[in-house]
Amino acid sequence: MWNDLWAALALLLVIEGIAPFVNPGAVRRMMATLAQMDDRSLRIAGLVSMLAGVALLYWVR
Repeated sequence: MWNDLWAALALLLVIEGIAPFVNPGAVRRMMATLAQMDDRSLRIAGLVSMLAGVALLYWVR
């Protein structure tokens, strides 16, 4: 189980690193936009992201 968790973390880091490597200006603009969002919107986006991840994990497994 731990091997799967470390593999998932490594894959997350690889995927997260693609956007800044390919287009750092767009990532900078996206971060500035996120910094201007209110807390409620960020929480909702985080919740939607988590639910999508759980659904995808359930579908894959």
